[in-house]
Amino acid sequence: MATSKSKRKAKKSSKSSSKSKKTKKAKKPKKKARRKIIVKDKIEPIKPKEHVHHKQDLGEATLRCPECGSTNLIRDYERGEIICRDCGLVISENLADFGPEWRAFDSEQRQKRARGGSPTKLMRPNKGLVTEIDQYNKDIRGVKIHSKNQAQLYRMRKWHKRLSIASSFEKNLAIALAELDRVASALGLPDTTKEAAAHLYRRAVKEELIRGRLIESVVAAVIYAICRMNGIPRTLDDIAKVSGVEKKEIGRAYRFLKKELDLDIPLTDPSTYVPKFASVLNLNHEIQTEAIKIIKKALKKGLLSGRGPTGVAAAAIYIAAALKGEKRTQKEVADVAGVTEVTIRNRYRELKKELNLDVNL
Repeated sequence: MATSKSKRKAKKSSKSSSKSKKTKKAKKPKKKARRKIIVKDKIEPIKPKEHVHHKQDLGEATLRCPECGSTNLIRDYERGEIICRDCGLVISENLADFGPEWRAFDSEQRQKRARGGSPTKLMRPNKGLVTEIDQYNKDIRGVKIHSKNQAQLYRMRKWHKRLSIASSFEKNLAIALAELDRVASALGLPDTTKEAAAHLYRRAVKEELIRGRLIESVVAAVIYAICRMNGIPRTLDDIAKVSGVEKKEIGRAYRFLKKELDLDIPLTDPSTYVPKFASVLNLNHEIQTEAIKIIKKALKKGLLSGRGPTGVAAAAIYIAAALKGEKRTQKEVADVAGVTEVTIRNRYRELKKELNLDVNL
């Protein structure tokens, strides 16, 4: 009996000693993984620009190895790891590969395989990043959905539209961007101008400059500002006719936005209106170039300060047409330019006197 008890005690002591060893082993910190470096095609050295791209994953260790301080790092695309080439330390692992999953061996193959989603557009309230449930009631194969499920789809579509435009900011953008698209399309403006106008309107909304003002007037003012910044010949009268907002209201909103957003809008060059007015009056290219020459001479002498650009352009076309033997009446030019006959006469007299033009009308 004594021998059996002593054996039990010995077994217990051996078990306790093994447990203590295990606990001691568990408490020891794990050594950092090291790996022998085999240079392959898919292992590339880390470039300085690449660290910034993966800065969130790698932290401060992107530029230097924390173990040996070396900057000689490589990226293993097969394992998704960053390894130090000098000491073999695995600095980071399980990295996402942001490149394509396909390979291309020439530019033609790259163009065929390259793909991507539609770009974000500022002309849409949600910038185009939204899911839409269409109204065709057909599945992915083109088969018509059963009538029992159509009522459910209708409810889903209705609530989806309500929830996608929930805040006042989104509602404002939905109304304003639709109006912006309508006015810009009527004025024949390109998509780049529409995008720039949408960006400027979003800035105004974020700065809370829309309160107490008509959405239509602010939209018209934004379009006018972008046209002037890009040198597109669109007058306040043109925008007022299309938008249905009074010219004074658009001008007031434009001056307010220019002041609050600190917009750098250059002075309008009268020569930008010459091709537009000349094409309506059926005047040839020689008359257009002559009118632009007259405007440039007037700009050099500083005769255009405080003068409306449309009136100066109309007077220059009026003079150039007379010089080239294709006279147009003051009323015809005034109707096209949107100014009065008195304005054309005044600008004509100033240009004739200051530039010593040999013309009698």
